[in-house]
Amino acid sequence: MSKRILVIPDPQCAPGLPTEHLSWAGKAIMEYKPDVIVHIGDHWTMDSISSYASRKDLEGARYKEDIDAGTEGMDRLLEPMRRFNQRRAKNKKAQYKPRMVFCLGNHEQRIQRTIQDNPQFDGWLNYPDDLPLDDWEVYGFREPVEIEGVLFSHYFYSPNSGRPYGGTALSKLKNIGNSFVMGHQQGLDYALRQTPNGKLQHGLVAGSFYLHDEDYRGPQANNEWRGIVMLNDVHDGDFDVMFLRMDYLRRKYGKG
Repeated sequence: MSKRILVIPDPQCAPGLPTEHLSWAGKAIMEYKPDVIVHIGDHWTMDSISSYASRKDLEGARYKEDIDAGTEGMDRLLEPMRRFNQRRAKNKKAQYKPRMVFCLGNHEQRIQRTIQDNPQFDGWLNYPDDLPLDDWEVYGFREPVEIEGVLFSHYFYSPNSGRPYGGTALSKLKNIGNSFVMGHQQGLDYALRQTPNGKLQHGLVAGSFYLHDEDYRGPQANNEWRGIVMLNDVHDGDFDVMFLRMDYLRRKYGKG
């Protein structure tokens, strides 16, 4: 039986950044009621332990505040489902319990890298246990999970170099050789190809689901597509894709 899968691209939650879009996604979940929800990772930015940040960038940054910011965003995302299920439980009716898959991203994996580079933090920092993901089926950074013939991961990489595949969604699809969905890369890129045996393969790159602009990208690169993606009739690697852009979610779910 085919599945309906909702994909949540990278929300990039950090202290002081808006998170109301995650409430909109939570309301969309309750309207569409997908069979599976896949969060593609980079929910927490973990800027306080970024190896790319300068000492000036890290001034005032706190690990706990990074965790709390992402936790607030996660609560916003799941609150509509939690309220619904509380009402159903009170009335002794069946609850909505989709399969929930979380693919850890490179931002969450900063915790692990920090522990590896600074063994004195082992036991004080815990990966991934510091992240409140009890509601989710968690997959490790770069660990793919296959659902109905589609591979999901934060990103896919060359086994020879360990570096993420570059290029378009179509070129990634040729390298991966299987229908896939990934985040990591800002914006939206989608490709469809037919193999010699007549099978359809899809490649989807969606890595932006946040309201803020990234300063490092500059004024010409912050207008990429942002939103969530519904995969309908997913079976044996094939699906129909429905894009739910941020402006649509704001108009439909941003009031009340």
